Amino acid sequence: MRPEDYRIARELKEKLSEAVGLIDFRVFGSRARGDMDEYSDMDVFIEMEYLDKQLKERIRHIVWEVGFEQSIYISPLIFTRSEIENSPLKASPIVKNINEEGVRI
Repeated sequence: MRPEDYRIARELKEKLSEAVGLIDFRVFGSRARGDMDEYSDMDVFIEMEYLDKQLKERIRHIVWEVGFEQSIYISPLIFTRSEIENSPLKASPIVKNINEEGVRI
């Protein structure tokens, strides 16, 4: 992961942590692997204990603000702990990918 991407991810995590209760925050995909190009988005995994429509909208707004300020499109994947541990999502390829290559911030 490039230092600039790590800096942006850290800033996003800090802003989210001030507003919501994060359990886990990781960057995954091409920016985590370091094989992105100039048009690549930043994929972020956000795990919460609790999530409702209003909280999800607040998270998306913060993600958009940081992305806009940093001139990068940030694509959030937001799940609750229960969804990851107790639903079919537990066995999904995307969760496996995040666990294997995601960079915890």
